[in-house]
Amino acid sequence: MNMLTRPGILLRIEGLIALVAGCAGYQHCFPGHWGLFAALFLVPDVSLLGYLISANRFSAALYNSIHSYLLPLALLPFAGQIALIWICHISFDRLAGYGLKYPDSFRHTHIQNADTSLTC
Repeated sequence: MNMLTRPGILLRIEGLIALVAGCAGYQHCFPGHWGLFAALFLVPDVSLLGYLISANRFSAALYNSIHSYLLPLALLPFAGQIALIWICHISFDRLAGYGLKYPDSFRHTHIQNADTSLTC
């Protein structure tokens, strides 16, 4: 099967490219500040706490709002260092196959749907 017809693979490649670009941008703008990068890299995963209670619309909305590129891109002009770390986290998650969540289950993601939506 052609890679261009496999959305899950394309989403992971996109995540890799965004991760490399984000890390390169971070190194260019904030050289020598990798300790802060490491300290804050996993902070967006605090949004997973909603799933400890229940997989529902609120937990999915919380996770998805933190794991979408919209907020860190809006933050970029004001707090570039934090925004780049956040973008790198999201990109790493996409590369690893962790996508935006549906409210029925933590494991049900847009990348999982992309991997299984094709029937050839």
